[in-house]
Amino acid sequence: MLSIFRRGFMAKIMLAILAIGLIAIVITGFGTSGMGGLGGLGGLSGTTVARVGGEQLTSTRLSDETQRQLSRLRAQQPELDMAAFIREGALEEVLEQLIDLTASAIFGRGQGLGVSKQMIDRDIASIEQFHDLTGRFDDATFRAVLRQENLTEQQVRDDFATRLIQRQLLIGPTDRRAYVPAAVANQYASLLLEVRSGVVGAVPSAAMGAGAEPSEAEIAAFYRSSRARYTIPERRVLRYAVFGPESVAAQSQATEAEIQGVYRSDPSYAARETRRLSQVILPEAQARAVAQKVAAGTPFAAAAAQAGRSAADIALGVNGREEYAGKSSPQVAAAVFAAAKGATVGPIRGPFGWHVVKVEDVIVSAARPLASVRAEIAAQIQQRKAQNAVNELASRIEDLVSRDSSFDEIVKSQKLAVKETAPVTASGAAPDTPGWQAPPELQPMLEGAFAVEPGDDPSVETIEDNKRYALVAVTRAIPAAAPPLAAIRDRVKADLIVRRASERARAVASSIVARINGGATPAAAFAQAQVKLPPLQPLTASRRDVARANAQVPPPLAMMFSLPRGKARLLPAPDGRGWFVVYLDKIVPGDASKEPGLIQAVRSQFSSIIGEEYARQFTAAMRAEMKIERNDEALRKLKSDLSGPGAAQ
Repeated sequence: MLSIFRRGFMAKIMLAILAIGLIAIVITGFGTSGMGGLGGLGGLSGTTVARVGGEQLTSTRLSDETQRQLSRLRAQQPELDMAAFIREGALEEVLEQLIDLTASAIFGRGQGLGVSKQMIDRDIASIEQFHDLTGRFDDATFRAVLRQENLTEQQVRDDFATRLIQRQLLIGPTDRRAYVPAAVANQYASLLLEVRSGVVGAVPSAAMGAGAEPSEAEIAAFYRSSRARYTIPERRVLRYAVFGPESVAAQSQATEAEIQGVYRSDPSYAARETRRLSQVILPEAQARAVAQKVAAGTPFAAAAAQAGRSAADIALGVNGREEYAGKSSPQVAAAVFAAAKGATVGPIRGPFGWHVVKVEDVIVSAARPLASVRAEIAAQIQQRKAQNAVNELASRIEDLVSRDSSFDEIVKSQKLAVKETAPVTASGAAPDTPGWQAPPELQPMLEGAFAVEPGDDPSVETIEDNKRYALVAVTRAIPAAAPPLAAIRDRVKADLIVRRASERARAVASSIVARINGGATPAAAFAQAQVKLPPLQPLTASRRDVARANAQVPPPLAMMFSLPRGKARLLPAPDGRGWFVVYLDKIVPGDASKEPGLIQAVRSQFSSIIGEEYARQFTAAMRAEMKIERNDEALRKLKSDLSGPGAAQ
């Protein structure tokens, strides 16, 4: 709700998602803009980008962290490449966060803070990405994620230790919710309730007409100046071979011996006895009293009720022997399942007290004949064997890759069918090949394919976990470039015509704004335009409406809240389609005194914002306590290595 107040105050130079972390865990919840006290000092080795206190931050670590951040961002922006990422300032921002993190750890250790192995284990085990399907920590999953992130266990443990020290530092003054006076919260809450009214008028480019026919020279000049508009992202041609259950079908068939073995060992296929039970668990004297009353003819439920147990308390439902043993003990279960229907067993001592159990019913399920379940068992066996065989094949292929076998050698030795894509972008589009349809298995390969270079070793990519994989090689990369003018001349000409129409529309809209701000009414100013324009549309909203709509709020409505009353302003329409003229006519102040809940919500959010600012200031103070040196030359070199020549300027 308060995002409209936080813009600028909380803004960072990079995307909000950018934060040093492991498996999308934010280690630093804050950063700084600029380089603080860093200077380009000599004395640092060529592989050290910065030194914080006595600790070095290496080019390798900064590169690894930047690569990981790019990988995460590309899940949302597939066509984002390292060069663009670097141009956005990613390298400097990641370095800043690493410096903050290192400074916090050094400061914390200096204050005597430490981290135990158990604390690190507990934090690691809490990460959902390390859990299996049952929601429990799984070591195999943990190590698979580390391989995917190109991390060692020691790196993870070291980073968790650093994060835990930082957490301990920030537990205290910076994590307490700051006090915000009610009067301050009331002012901001009232501002949220402020209502503004006005009008918006459109000046469409289409209303301007086509204008004069552009010359060939003008089309060429527009193409040169707008080359970025027509640039097609980098495309790559992939060769790949998918393998899955169909690749190992011959070795996955269930044998008769396997089917017989499963049938004999699985109790769900055998004859089974279950029992519907009622039970009380009490101290010995009370349990004996209940048993005596039942023996004397009192119904079990009535005897249990006299001991303070309701019908819901005593009903256990239908249980098999093993199931009931888990709720009691093997000894109690043995006695209960030896009794006849209608019998009352006990008192028998169990782990939680003395059991008195009524056998309400005995249900016997006949064995399922092998013939009726053969297909079911065979399918289960085949699925398990196929999964194991596919994973073994993936491991075998990865081993061949590690031994420098080529793509062609591997597919030949493993008898895999090869496919080749059209030149595709990182999102899977094929702009050079009209009508080409991306196969469904392509999308999971793209991230890995765009992380390597043509001629690099092939890689094994996961199409479907534990089921389907692909061996992938990049055979060709086509750099990002605009097509020749001759190939897109008609499109460029049409864009130029639209641009000129938009410029004429701007001139008309600007004259309307000038008339309104000179004292004319919006209706009169629009009526004096020399072209026929759409009618004015009314606008009315509160600041709270705008805050709730967030990114979905129409731009003219948002602009109305930055205008002085009685004034108009120009706003471009999307895609060069024209211009809006926004006019603010009336402001009705809000009164939050009638909405105490809103005042409290504003107070709570401001308290959180101020707490975050405390954390920033505390981190800045820790940085100021230690010497921080920066190796500008190493940083420039790393920029060049990551994004190519010229990126480091």
